[in-house]
Amino acid sequence: MKAFALAMLVLIYWCLHQDTWFWRSSQPMALGFLPPGLWYHALYTVGASLLLWVLVRLAWPSELERETDHE
Repeated sequence: MKAFALAMLVLIYWCLHQDTWFWRSSQPMALGFLPPGLWYHALYTVGASLLLWVLVRLAWPSELERETDHE
């Protein structure tokens, strides 16, 4: 069940990457200088790093750790 939930989380996050809602808008500027599309992708990058952290913490295969401990 955990693997399915993590896979769905990755799929949902991938769908969020397709940001068709900011293609034609240039206002309002975030922080006074960032267009909405760039601001969205900056936040998306932070979210992607958090998602990868969650995946490593919850889905990292323990067999890999055991192999390196024996060497």
